[in-house]
Amino acid sequence: MADTISLKVYKQDGSEVSTIDLKKSVFGVEPNEATMYDAVLVERSNSRQATAKTKKRHEVSGGGKKPWRQKGTGRARAGSIRSPLWVHGGIVFGPTGEQNFSIRQNKKEHLIALKSAFSLLAKKGIVVLDSLKVNGKTKDVLNVLSALKLSDSKVIMVTDDLKVLQGASNIGNISTRSYNNLSVYDLLNTEKLVISVDDIKKIEEELK
Repeated sequence: MADTISLKVYKQDGSEVSTIDLKKSVFGVEPNEATMYDAVLVERSNSRQATAKTKKRHEVSGGGKKPWRQKGTGRARAGSIRSPLWVHGGIVFGPTGEQNFSIRQNKKEHLIALKSAFSLLAKKGIVVLDSLKVNGKTKDVLNVLSALKLSDSKVIMVTDDLKVLQGASNIGNISTRSYNNLSVYDLLNTEKLVISVDDIKKIEEELK
């Protein structure tokens, strides 16, 4: 059909078993770079922690005694060694540790950004499996990657299966996500998305 795109469906041993039709309105849209940029900016900003902090004049230790008398020394007047004018003195207008970097993107734009990111991946980066079952061992997941020819690729596995999560936890080039916890940043920051037929249909239903 003209309003769908077809992707191959594989078994975890790498053999092709069928195809799946997905809506173009979700996986075949013209990518909107502006909304994807905004979505990534929102995620990165909202994950930023306000850990930077400098001490103001009243927070710096010492400086209770006037360094020298007011007059007669030939030097400029000074009331405290903790003045911002002094080395090791207080900092003016520095970060307080209470900064709020959070920003927002409206739901309509975020939806467009997600569809754009999925559409980019759908061209060459989505690997659809009929199912994914392992025994919780790292070598089992590595065997699946090898069968799918993804051993050297940066991969996101979409799964909630505890054994898959356990098996993938020690593999450096693999991240795991739930189907409803994929961000635009995740999708743009990976080479391959390994996902089951059931999960990709759930995503299609939520984004349609």
